[in-house]
Amino acid sequence: MIKTRITGLLGITYPIFQGGMAWVADAALAAAVSNAGGLGIIAGMNMNGEQLRAEIRKLREVCDGPFAVNVMLMSPHAAEVADVIVEERVPIVTTGAGNPLTFMKKWNEAGVKVIPVVASVALAKMVEKRGAAAVVAEGGESGGHIGEANTMALVPQVADAVDIPVIAAGGIADGRGYAAALMLGAEGIQMGTRFLAATECNVHPNYKAKVLSAGDTATIVSGRRLGHPVRSLKTPFSRRFAEMEKDAAVSDEELEAYGTGALRKAVTEGDEANGAFMCGQVAGLVKKEQSCKEILEEMTAQAEDILGGAKKYIS
Repeated sequence: MIKTRITGLLGITYPIFQGGMAWVADAALAAAVSNAGGLGIIAGMNMNGEQLRAEIRKLREVCDGPFAVNVMLMSPHAAEVADVIVEERVPIVTTGAGNPLTFMKKWNEAGVKVIPVVASVALAKMVEKRGAAAVVAEGGESGGHIGEANTMALVPQVADAVDIPVIAAGGIADGRGYAAALMLGAEGIQMGTRFLAATECNVHPNYKAKVLSAGDTATIVSGRRLGHPVRSLKTPFSRRFAEMEKDAAVSDEELEAYGTGALRKAVTEGDEANGAFMCGQVAGLVKKEQSCKEILEEMTAQAEDILGGAKKYIS
């Protein structure tokens, strides 16, 4: 069994996080991951406080283990959500899409373990100084909103820069990526794309089918012009967005309007013409639907086998 500072810190069996994917990471998926021994994460996305409170309580009806809430800091309800996290005694928070310093003092004082998602060494060092329990170093191979550095380059630099545990994210979908992340200095991993194919994941069947049939060149990045690049599967929507982005006659406001609601359409309706099927570059490695328990057990067995056999490379 792979044990790191993260398993001890959070009280989980496997140092594996399920990504806080908007419209995807609901109470059902998070509970399944936590019950299987990983860290399930509810996506706070644009929920208001009471909507999040209901989702937290739904999870607790079927799960009594550690779990987390991902706070999207760009949300207009972020301050309200921050208070609900304290009121509901959420044990762990991950953050994304912004700087979490505004809320960290409040969360730390309430005993919440704060684990920000970072895309740079500078932000990792900053949140460590403010009391972060760990950081998720997420490379640009991941699905959804991405940074510029890739995982292979980012993780070791962040691990060298901070003393708190580092969780690697982006481009990991099997035991090979898991083992590689540990060798880069990480003490855990976070995955989103692999969990899109989990039995307990409630995305539309079209979404799962597209992930399971994806190849190595199946994704595209759009939104750089707007300052928030997003990786998704190539679809009529994402190709059209990329074309509009290159057209100087199309305003930023038109681009924003075109993309509004596209993820929801993919997740809940399976709309292949108008939906944004956010997904990482590792989609080509995801070939079967499995339970969260099977995913965690299979990946761990693969990683242990790889790490155990590494001595063959040393003469």
